Amino acid sequence: MSAPVNRFKTALAAGQPLIGCWAGFADAYATEILGTAGFDWLILDGEHAPNTIHTLSSQIGTLRASPSEAIVRVPVAEDWIIKQVLDAGAQTLLAPMVDTAAQAERIVRAMRYPPEGVRGSGAALGRASGFGAVPDYIATANDQMCLVVQIESVAALDNLDAICAVDGVDAAFIGPSDLANDMGHRGDANHPEVRAAMQDALARIRAAGKAPGILGVDAQTTRTYRDWGAQMLGVGIDVLLFANAARALARSWQA
Repeated sequence: MSAPVNRFKTALAAGQPLIGCWAGFADAYATEILGTAGFDWLILDGEHAPNTIHTLSSQIGTLRASPSEAIVRVPVAEDWIIKQVLDAGAQTLLAPMVDTAAQAERIVRAMRYPPEGVRGSGAALGRASGFGAVPDYIATANDQMCLVVQIESVAALDNLDAICAVDGVDAAFIGPSDLANDMGHRGDANHPEVRAAMQDALARIRAAGKAPGILGVDAQTTRTYRDWGAQMLGVGIDVLLFANAARALARSWQA
């Protein structure tokens, strides 16, 4: 038996448009519900949501029965947390704040067993190998690893071509809010300068042969990102979906 085929990686490489949603409740029950909605991918957010390796592992396990790919955004792209989420069964990572090709290369190596990388050989303790039931996991896992790097700074834009040239980077995902902040337009991802930079970056990512991605939080903006060529398109955040629906319901009964 080999490592499971990463359907998300295959679909990215084929150029298929893939829609997804952020999963920020840090709770397996809520993520299980989200996994029935029909999204191609879900981000289990370890950077800004109150997740731990235990809550991430539970959600990865829950989504194994879902058609939605469980993508883990690690809090920081360090070897120790990367090996833990991979052993827990994740095959696709979203790495925040990638500013240079050297950073991207280091993350690629952290996701792979030697000699291609430095991933520690302890998968028998985790879900990734079926707790030791997949005998060829270590021999076959490297080919199924998928890396999405986040482009969230002026430095990342300056180095974008070199980042996209790194073998093992499958997609580059624009972070509108952090990029706007770094460009001096704090909290304004719709500033014309920021919008122009994002549109240009999406085109450069696609021209480099990698999948361009971005997150929109309202329908009009998200459609614009789609029209700019985003292939990996984030269309919502579960926490905001819940909060906005709850607030709208309360308002409707307070009139």
